[in-house]
Amino acid sequence: MGKTIQVQSATFLPIFFFKDLQHTFFKYLLGSLITFIIIAGFAFPMVPSPQHWYEFPIIPALEEKARNIFFHVPTAWVSVVAFLTSLVYAVQFLRTKNLDNDIKSVTAAGLGLMFCALATVTGAIWAKFNWGAFWNWDPRQTSIFILLLIYAAYFALRSSVENEEKRASLSAAYSIIAGLTVPFFIFIMPRITAGLHPGSAGDSQGKGPLFESKAMATNMRVLFYVSSLAFVALFYWIWNLRVKTERLLLHVHENVSS
Repeated sequence: MGKTIQVQSATFLPIFFFKDLQHTFFKYLLGSLITFIIIAGFAFPMVPSPQHWYEFPIIPALEEKARNIFFHVPTAWVSVVAFLTSLVYAVQFLRTKNLDNDIKSVTAAGLGLMFCALATVTGAIWAKFNWGAFWNWDPRQTSIFILLLIYAAYFALRSSVENEEKRASLSAAYSIIAGLTVPFFIFIMPRITAGLHPGSAGDSQGKGPLFESKAMATNMRVLFYVSSLAFVALFYWIWNLRVKTERLLLHVHENVSS
């Protein structure tokens, strides 16, 4: 028996080592990528006629404020990814009644709320320097504010129910309904109502959001898409860590209760 255990341990040891190596490599790669995005986003010069790959062209009316697009839009995108992840695992919970899916759903919703708040703050800073006030009740500002309220209510609902299974079921149903509103508030409402953002209804220039127009140079687009991928990877890394932590807490709670 002891020999069998030794053989199994020897068999799985390279797998654990390889997984640990993968996790370590992923962390260093993600850290390096985020560091590069921050340096490039803030330090690469903006000049009228770029001559080098690290120079960004000056975008009329935005100028230095255009740097915010490397951080504001990716955080908004991640909040969408997180809320939809919460919806998917909410459906999975209702199908299986497995509390592990509830943990994944609520963790994704919490991170979505955090990134939604970051998008609101970076958007307010952009609005202050572009439109003169932190808050203008522009359709995009309003829609993201509504999403903040919707998911704040989600956590209020969870905290009001003590029974674990009932809390998970109600949360899953709420998360599905809330998740279905996300595409409307992020992609539809800002485009059918008049506002300050480019691409709103009545936009005289009709160019659409900045990254959809031709105002961004190739190197800015590359950095923007790399930033979007890096923020999604950051979300996945944090989400994975928090799910593991919540599983351990649940396991400890069950042992104490028994």
